Amino acid sequence: MRDVAIVTAASRQEPQVLDTEVELMVPLIAEVRETTGLAQQDIGFTCSGSSDFLAGQAFSFVMTLDAVGAFPPISESHVEMDGAWALYEAWVKIQMGAADTALVYSYGKPSPGSLRDVLATQLDPYYVAPLWPDAHAMAALQARLVLDSVDPDELAAIAVRSGRVSSVADYHASPVVADPLRAADCAPSADGGVAVILAAGDRAHDLCDRPAWIRGIDHRIDPHTLGVRDLAAAPSAGLAAAKAGLLGDPVDVAELHAPYTTQEIILRRELGLGDDVAISPSGGALAADTMMASGLMRIADAARAIWRGDAERAAAHATAGPLLQQNLVCVLEGGA
Repeated sequence: MRDVAIVTAASRQEPQVLDTEVELMVPLIAEVRETTGLAQQDIGFTCSGSSDFLAGQAFSFVMTLDAVGAFPPISESHVEMDGAWALYEAWVKIQMGAADTALVYSYGKPSPGSLRDVLATQLDPYYVAPLWPDAHAMAALQARLVLDSVDPDELAAIAVRSGRVSSVADYHASPVVADPLRAADCAPSADGGVAVILAAGDRAHDLCDRPAWIRGIDHRIDPHTLGVRDLAAAPSAGLAAAKAGLLGDPVDVAELHAPYTTQEIILRRELGLGDDVAISPSGGALAADTMMASGLMRIADAARAIWRGDAERAAAHATAGPLLQQNLVCVLEGGA
């Protein structure tokens, strides 16, 4: 296995971005290049993550390649998923020896439409989608199961830590949006984008004083049909964590892609995270959730914890699909 590290990252999130997707990504890609001193011709592989369905046009990622440069990359790929899975593809590409460096980016702009309606169309077309449940309604079903074994004040503590409210009293004063979920339990949607650069071996040391080495990365998936799943659990997250090596040694920081307070509870159980682990010190997806980019942002935030020296070992999690259906876990370490 080749040693591969994240050497730089840049991100942006706002409630509404009026720029086009290209205008959104140009300064982020320029920032990671400037930080490393790399030109596009120095980057061996480029991979992006986005959603044509969300953008409202086919092959929308081709347009966003304009943010990379006036000419397309020689070696380029795209995943119709969160950028965390684009990072996984880039990591595989480097492991195969096909590149020594990679640019990975993703973006999402849900503000022009109704994200909750968009997500409803991705459900089981026979048994669930005709009922047109939105994301909050489904998350409420999951939350009701979780609350069978969790004190609601634990959800309040998560909301306070993530910056959704300033106190437990404010949490309980937050309006109910889908019983038992309150507004403070649900992440606000945000427009945004993120870009990172990966590098292998000595190249990583050349580009970064303290590379965030990817020691393990894996992704797994649970059934799409909600009726055959235990919604109070996410076994694919636990399996991905085990395969990525998370369950062996403790981590200092864990950045979780949990758009609902109750989903953080589930993920902490599945990933074996104890009370001594700093959970999503960035605020996580609960502070602001950008469809197609929040997962890669969690990986970038975990890498930042390594670069700052706040963590020697960190975990990052990304999810896709309804109610934690698909999960990716990435384990990062500092040091040589």
